[in-house]
Amino acid sequence: DGIQGSKARDIWTSKKGICFSETALLSQFCLLKKTVDGIPEVLVLGGDGRYFSKDACQTITKMAAANGVRRVWIGQNGLLSTPAVSAIVRNREGGIAQGAFILTASHNPGGPTEDFGIKYNGANGGPAPEKVTNDIFKETLTIESYLIAEVPEVDLKNIGVAFSSSKFSVEIISSTEDYVALLSQVFDFSIIQKLLKRSDFTFIVDAMHGVAGPYAQRVFVDLLGAHPSCLLNSVPLEDFGKGHPDPNLTYAHELVERMGLQANGDVNPHAPSSIPAFGAAFDGDADRNMILGEKFFVTPSDSVAIIAANSNAIPFFAIHGGVKSVARSMPTSGALDRVASALGLTMAEVPTGWKFFGNLMDSKDLYEGKDYNPLICGEESFGTGSNHVREKDGLWAVLAWLSIIARFNESSKTLISVQEIVEQHWKKFGRNFYCRYDYEGVTTESADQVMTTVRSCNPATIPMLNGSRCVKVDDFEYLDPVDGSISPNQGVRVIFEDGSRFVLRLSGTGSSGATIRLYMEQYMEPSDVIAHVENGSLPSTSEALKELVAISLQVSNLHAATGRHAPTVIT
Repeated sequence: DGIQGSKARDIWTSKKGICFSETALLSQFCLLKKTVDGIPEVLVLGGDGRYFSKDACQTITKMAAANGVRRVWIGQNGLLSTPAVSAIVRNREGGIAQGAFILTASHNPGGPTEDFGIKYNGANGGPAPEKVTNDIFKETLTIESYLIAEVPEVDLKNIGVAFSSSKFSVEIISSTEDYVALLSQVFDFSIIQKLLKRSDFTFIVDAMHGVAGPYAQRVFVDLLGAHPSCLLNSVPLEDFGKGHPDPNLTYAHELVERMGLQANGDVNPHAPSSIPAFGAAFDGDADRNMILGEKFFVTPSDSVAIIAANSNAIPFFAIHGGVKSVARSMPTSGALDRVASALGLTMAEVPTGWKFFGNLMDSKDLYEGKDYNPLICGEESFGTGSNHVREKDGLWAVLAWLSIIARFNESSKTLISVQEIVEQHWKKFGRNFYCRYDYEGVTTESADQVMTTVRSCNPATIPMLNGSRCVKVDDFEYLDPVDGSISPNQGVRVIFEDGSRFVLRLSGTGSSGATIRLYMEQYMEPSDVIAHVENGSLPSTSEALKELVAISLQVSNLHAATGRHAPTVIT
């Protein structure tokens, strides 16, 4: 019957429970590559260390041997972050690997009764194209047998050749070496190191017991000389310490509290007396990130816009002639658009899913099309990255921010803070007030009802927003300029004449029920930002969006349809 509920864009995630523990289910992912995309001679294997990962490494290795794979590279202890996998596929031994299996359920919980998943990446190091995932899913409905080889259990602990025969070998590789080497070429570590040595700069990074821990140890402690106390929850655990490894204001609560904030992003009146100047969190497989300053939350939409506006602080872009293009997912705020317009950059708005960014990055090399690189891109769901790999990259985003902070403080005796950097950006480009409400685990029927309700609305019936009328209600559809594919029904947009909007879409990366995401955005002109900052009257996000929130909930009838009276998560 296939794997019911397992297909979610480029990532294949199980339902709750350990249904992946059956060898036959795991085997499908190896066998199917023979019929869909060809057998890779060199395969990369690893993941975020969640429960069942080590067992999965053993089974996939045996399936790979039986199906004609010649070499398998496995991260030490089965650990490889998602961006590290991309770097290894693209760069190790000249980029000879043709594919990778990543054992992760992304930012979802792990453990015997929680989530497990397998994701396939192609020879470009990026998520499998939609055609491949669709073909794989079709095969799961008809598969009747699988091949498995009698290969000895592999010792995942020791780096080196773990098994070798005339036709098949398994090598345990460093989880960090290839990826960190790439990052050292992208950034100027000496500039960041100077920042970390400042007496008025302290920082903390929360790995949330995911795979980011070893990478944070290697970069921040071993190479940049920071004290180990800068690392929080840095030991990978199979159940993520019974936490939810999603780097947002709700689930990264330990970091949020240390940074002097509440779960809604407002300042905590009971904040600790000593607060770091900078904080960051990563998700389970280390491709997502959250950026915080002292008592200050940087939205992911603002984060990617600020990185793009200050990309000259990152050597990778200077070496390649400067940033040429920027791109964002449709639900992400328009802050990046304003940077692109001011700097004369090519701007792309794509559906949610990193593969769409990957197409832009590979346009010239794989499709003989327009060259969009160097490119910076991001999603409001805490994903940020560039064309150095073909995945979003949490550690890259953190190092980008540290590079920008270092540049701002090169000649400043007193520390220019994260908040000051963000406010300077708002004064120049304006501020896109932005918020996302997540309603997790609702029934599929109620989620569909909400979407249908909004989709059928006539703009004339939608209440005015601060005197601005609604001018459009539509479903976002994307025509890929690279491969010509069409992606319909990517989210319902309700747009007002002043550019404010709210968006509703259903998430594809959860594993239990449906998740409704409600996005709200309203713009403030630079002159108004300047006046408010000078007067100390800049409204909080919740204050600025109060009327838009009320309208969106009224129009969608969300609370009545779902029986929920508050979102699960606010970001």
